[in-house]
Amino acid sequence: MGRRQRHELWMRRALEVAVTGPTTDDPGAADVDDVPVGAVLYGPDGTELAIGRNERELTGDPTAHAEVLALRRGAELAGRWRLDGCTLVVTLEPCTMCAGALVLARVSTVVFGAWEPKTGAAGSLWDVLRDRRLNHRPEVYGGVLEAETAAVLRAFFR
Repeated sequence: MGRRQRHELWMRRALEVAVTGPTTDDPGAADVDDVPVGAVLYGPDGTELAIGRNERELTGDPTAHAEVLALRRGAELAGRWRLDGCTLVVTLEPCTMCAGALVLARVSTVVFGAWEPKTGAAGSLWDVLRDRRLNHRPEVYGGVLEAETAAVLRAFFR
């Protein structure tokens, strides 16, 4: 399977997480008021390590973004904070907080769906993930299944 096909397959899983909410593998629970963003962390060998869905409304935690939750759960499972070799797939372009967390976690690849022109930090408003001043820069692939991921967000905000 080529990179593009793998990214699309993994993005479909992130869309599933965004739309249906947590599964039995996810300790959190979906809240209908949370923006439906899904994230899946894959290990270096392509195995699914952890998932996250926005839980800000559910938990009252402003840092409970899908990406951060997937990183926390993946690091706990791995027993280390360095997630080098891992890929984070998320349905929406990461914000500055999430982009910073991805850099600090040493994630190797970030794949995202819809672009976020108001708060995006992977090329839209800022490009934290590829900032040459930082000591770690993951590979970034944006716009994967963009129409499908954007449709989920548009439907939520209607």
